[in-house]
Amino acid sequence: MTEEKSHMKILLVGANGTIGRAVRQALSRHQVLAAGRDSGELRVDMSQPDSIRALFERTGNVDAIVSAAGLLHLGPLAEMTPEQFRIGLDSKLMGQVNLVLIGQRFLNAGGSITLTSGMGNEIPLRHGSNACAVNAAIEGFARGAAVELAAGLRINAVCPSVLQESWEPLQSYFPGFEAVPAARVARAYQRSVEGVETGQVFKVW
Repeated sequence: MTEEKSHMKILLVGANGTIGRAVRQALSRHQVLAAGRDSGELRVDMSQPDSIRALFERTGNVDAIVSAAGLLHLGPLAEMTPEQFRIGLDSKLMGQVNLVLIGQRFLNAGGSITLTSGMGNEIPLRHGSNACAVNAAIEGFARGAAVELAAGLRINAVCPSVLQESWEPLQSYFPGFEAVPAARVARAYQRSVEGVETGQVFKVW
């Protein structure tokens, strides 16, 4: 890391979620701007491009953009409606895509973007067809965008397993799985922000 990047200005969307709080702690030596849909120093609705533009007008240029936000729909396929399936498409997928498409213009030289997918894209989960589709698309987008971003800019995705902190309400979806602590997941985001890799998916299982 170059000397001028030893202290970065980082926009963290989803800063008050379970992962977001852990990421904020892992990156605490930097200036972290906390953003969220319903809480945080800054408010943003990632499904609305105008809301993202307004966010960056407030923050100005940053050295890193981290997304730990996005909603999914968990439910049986036989009962799922198109409207329910669109929850994941509009929120977690297009919300993060919107953040990249707009945010790339607000990255300083050598800047990075880190997105969040999830293990459901490789391991089928009960009632997880929406999660499977959305998480796979996020990872594909990150790989594709990596070869087209302006020179020196980077993008990666973090693919976490179910969190220990969220285990109780979600354990029925993950029989036989081992939950991981949010602090361990946060280290993958730190690797993406402070490291040199691009076009990678960092799995924390």
